[in-house]
Amino acid sequence: MLEPKTYEAKVDDQISLPLDVNDLEKMDILSEGEGKWHLLHQGQSYHIEVEEANFSGKNFILRVNGFRHEVKLSDPYDVLINRLGLAKKVVHTVNDIKAPMPGLIGSVQVSVGQAVQEGDPVLILEAMKMENVIKSPADGTVKEILIGAGDAVEKGQVMIVFE
Repeated sequence: MLEPKTYEAKVDDQISLPLDVNDLEKMDILSEGEGKWHLLHQGQSYHIEVEEANFSGKNFILRVNGFRHEVKLSDPYDVLINRLGLAKKVVHTVNDIKAPMPGLIGSVQVSVGQAVQEGDPVLILEAMKMENVIKSPADGTVKEILIGAGDAVEKGQVMIVFE
């Protein structure tokens, strides 16, 4: 299956911008270290830093020239689903939260028996020198917490179990 090349970037739930992967290869962009870049675009200089990255959900918090922005990416399939009206909220049951990548647990922000809603932060996972806020993928109640602050986790390891 071919990877999509064109995305839609929605910035702060207000501005939608087309984003073509091929255009990124042509941009004057330099890495300034882990999670930091300098971009020259149409005579403007931008300093970009990644504060949070949720790769599976395609959601990112970026700081651009000191200003914080939430960026949501949609691939062509996401855009098509939205246009067809198929993206209506579907209630699904989630049994657990697994580590999306290897890393260290910075902190756990929930406790056993606590009710959480979709999008609530449940823990901080430190990976590749960045803190990643792991959020609840659905509404539920925490049944079991299998990790603690400072624990090392592997990709796919179950960290939190829901009732």
